[in-house]
Amino acid sequence: MLVHTILRFKSRAWLVLLTALSATPVLAQTANFASLTLSQGFSPSAGVASGYTGGSYSLASIANSDHKNNRCIGFASPTPDHIMVLERDFPKLTVQVNTSGSDTTLLIRGPGNENTIRCGDDTGSNKDASISDTNWKAGRYSIWVGTFEEGVRRDYSLSVRQE
Repeated sequence: MLVHTILRFKSRAWLVLLTALSATPVLAQTANFASLTLSQGFSPSAGVASGYTGGSYSLASIANSDHKNNRCIGFASPTPDHIMVLERDFPKLTVQVNTSGSDTTLLIRGPGNENTIRCGDDTGSNKDASISDTNWKAGRYSIWVGTFEEGVRRDYSLSVRQE
């Protein structure tokens, strides 16, 4: 009887632990690569991070389109590649992917409960993705860098600049 009670307690403890872990908010996610913390007047080097693509998670499952009706496309990891924390509001930022010409996509979600979605694809004649937008609120942003085909690995650098 005592053994049965102990086993039942252990099963419930595991169930409680698994429930707690699965209920962890998305905002608590860590990034696959470096995070950026930026304040007004940040140096260009503070706005640079690197990583690589290679996931099979459809970015359209986060959002079909962004707040400007740009389509959200591509495949990436389900975990954000980078976390960007803006310590203050920024009137205008540009986020640029550089793979030396590979076809990339970009999705940025945040901050907080607002969860504004920004999506980017080609930059002019360049196949690398970028997003240039206004009204960036202070807070935490999740950034995914994707490709058009599942599982394609592309090394990249990500740069953020204020304008």
